[in-house]
Amino acid sequence: MSDGKKSRLLTEERRREVLEMINRQGRVVISDLSRHFKVSSVTVRADINALSKRDLLVRSHGGAIRQTDVAVDFPLDVKESQHHEEKVRIGQAAAALLQEGQTVLLDSGTTTLEVARAIRKRKLSRVTVVTNSLSAAWELSNVTDINLIMIGGVLRHISRSFAGPQAQKMIAELRVDHFFLGVDGIDPEVGPMTPDILEAELNTIMIRSAREVTVVTDSSKIGRSSLSLIGPINSVHRIITDSGITPRHAELLKVRGIQVVIVPGRPSN
Repeated sequence: MSDGKKSRLLTEERRREVLEMINRQGRVVISDLSRHFKVSSVTVRADINALSKRDLLVRSHGGAIRQTDVAVDFPLDVKESQHHEEKVRIGQAAAALLQEGQTVLLDSGTTTLEVARAIRKRKLSRVTVVTNSLSAAWELSNVTDINLIMIGGVLRHISRSFAGPQAQKMIAELRVDHFFLGVDGIDPEVGPMTPDILEAELNTIMIRSAREVTVVTDSSKIGRSSLSLIGPINSVHRIITDSGITPRHAELLKVRGIQVVIVPGRPSN
């Protein structure tokens, strides 16, 4: 057998093992693969790129994630209809944390939109709401007791929200009491995630601007990965979710010092 053919066989064997690892673990890191296979990071990146082109995995920052675990970004109207009852109850539980005189930051998720609706119904006074979401701003625009600050920038039509350098600069200059973060996925051992890179960059700055960070998400997102990591799991103070969260996921969050708030289910008739 020629040296070229042997090399091709070794490459294919390594790539098959990469796929086996990612199917077991859900994600892989380039530096770990480089040590495991005793090859350069350049070689590992080439393997990941080749497998990505065959739609066998999805590249992420510093590694790759399993194809079936990837959260896809859908239009806001589609997301809003998914797990709607759970999102309403989560929004109510989040709004109940607010006190008069506090400042709250809302991102552009459909669950944070329910937080905005619940804040409006609480009729608090001297509350300041900062948001990059057109939908959340519209919900609160006619509430005269709320001081509303709209973050501008580049409009993302799919989420009806603003992102980009202008939005990042404005957020970096603010300090808030609460940041309610909606996610497309959260790995209890890694952190919250989103499919959009610009949104992830903005959310990262939002985390730095907040005294408390609360992830608001229905349980279907817990354990799911997405393309862009927003921040490490230890940047989250609490998560508000529904009773569908698995005991394992709840325990993984709690051992990291994260408060897990589970909203009650729909009352039975």
